[in-house]
Amino acid sequence: MRRARSGVAAKPHGQKRSVASVSAASVPGTNRTRRSTGQAGGGGRAAGRQPSTKRRPRHLSPRAQEAGPGEPPPELALLPPPPPPTPATPTSSAATLDLGDQRERWETFQKRQRLTCEGAAKLLLDTFEYQGLVKHTGGCHCGAVRFEVWASADLHIFDCNCSICKKKQNRHFIVPASRFKLLKGAESMTTYTFNTHKAQHTFCKRCGVQSFYTPRSNPGGYGIAPHCLDEGTVRSVVIEEFNGSDWEKAMKEHKTIKNMSKE
Repeated sequence: MRRARSGVAAKPHGQKRSVASVSAASVPGTNRTRRSTGQAGGGGRAAGRQPSTKRRPRHLSPRAQEAGPGEPPPELALLPPPPPPTPATPTSSAATLDLGDQRERWETFQKRQRLTCEGAAKLLLDTFEYQGLVKHTGGCHCGAVRFEVWASADLHIFDCNCSICKKKQNRHFIVPASRFKLLKGAESMTTYTFNTHKAQHTFCKRCGVQSFYTPRSNPGGYGIAPHCLDEGTVRSVVIEEFNGSDWEKAMKEHKTIKNMSKE
């Protein structure tokens, strides 16, 4: 009879241990669950105990203990207030424009051309301001220097015979600085000057090609080498010889060259 009683009592003891092992594997924080099971020592009563919900007392600093209930500690009271939330900015700058009845047309134009608000404005301004002109692109031989320039499709080229232009065959057409834009390569260029140092002969440091420069005749503009332009935008070319070897006299006699860099 004693053996039968001990056998019956053994079954619930084993069931309690299996339940404890399942709960340890399925509940987050398994390390904490395993520690409570180990403290029970395998006993049935200890395995059924619930974990204690008592919290450890917080150790406050002396200054925090001086603050009354419901008041922030002095450390927090000294902190500056949080900054106000930043108002949301519109996703498109067109939202700030007073387009009136043209807003729908403007947004449709942007979507059709797949342009940002700035890109659409640039396209329209270029078309209006540079009427009769085309956008040429070009650069040096190695590709380190690239630019774009608005000029006529029918180019008026100057063939100068001054000492340097004769040696490097510096044929060029002149445009105002506002119509020229360097796309890349400012760090890849170097400049050569001589005599009056007014002409800025810029060229690529890598391949040595001068695709544009600042001429002495028009320091407020650029002289563009037509042979450095990409194909497809030049319709015709007219070449005029310029007697740069007698520069002062040639500039005095020429009626239009000094004004070619003006808007």
